[in-house]
Amino acid sequence: MKIKIYQADAFTGKLFGGNPAAVCVLDNWLDDSLMQNIALENNLSETAFLVRKNDIYEIRWFTPAVEVDLCGHATLASAHILFSFYERDKSELIFHSHRSGTLKVRKNKDKLTLDFPADTFRSVEHHYKLYESIGIDANECYLGKTDYMLVYNSQEEIENIKPDFAKMAKLDARGVIVTAKGYDVDFVSRFFGPQVGVNEDPVTGSAHTSLTPYWADKLGKNKLTAIQLSERKGYLECELKGDRVEISGNAVTYLTGEIIV
Repeated sequence: MKIKIYQADAFTGKLFGGNPAAVCVLDNWLDDSLMQNIALENNLSETAFLVRKNDIYEIRWFTPAVEVDLCGHATLASAHILFSFYERDKSELIFHSHRSGTLKVRKNKDKLTLDFPADTFRSVEHHYKLYESIGIDANECYLGKTDYMLVYNSQEEIENIKPDFAKMAKLDARGVIVTAKGYDVDFVSRFFGPQVGVNEDPVTGSAHTSLTPYWADKLGKNKLTAIQLSERKGYLECELKGDRVEISGNAVTYLTGEIIV
């Protein structure tokens, strides 16, 4: 059996930046174990699998270790591939996830905009094991649907964090977001997810469903600019629209090919 596979760098306008994601376009769903093995073999933070059903694309996302509820950069990469090779005449795509519901992506020239549900999060008390894994106490600590979010004083603090991933992997959460106001943008962040097999994710669209409502409230505006401060860096434009978050960025194709299984 041959499976079409693509790879694109998301939230960047140039190759070797942003976050690489693999995209597999299927006629029908494969066994979960096979999709997990393909994601492990790809060894990227996420591999997205797509099946077209009428005018909607069903979508699932796998890290090298587990299936996840939501992935922004792999959805952006999937939309980029579909717009480039399958749906050239469309300006909007509708995805459906059995874990996260309906997701939309719009195209405006070379910019793509994700339309995702905003996260709900609550303030939580000091978490000793969490701070021990990060190495520095935060000003504020929140827990969303899947992730912890820690707020710090400065971009410099975010840049200098060196997590203990072995300790962090024992936390009961998908991952840990760290964030602060940015020097040249409204806010910066990093995302750590050893719990799901990704020590540091280069750019995490789904984390911005938590970050955007937080910083919109903090800064008193709904349109925000952001950088995820991984080694590859990702550049995002975010807008809070009620209970939805729009996350915009670019993507570029890296490869096209076939998997033989």
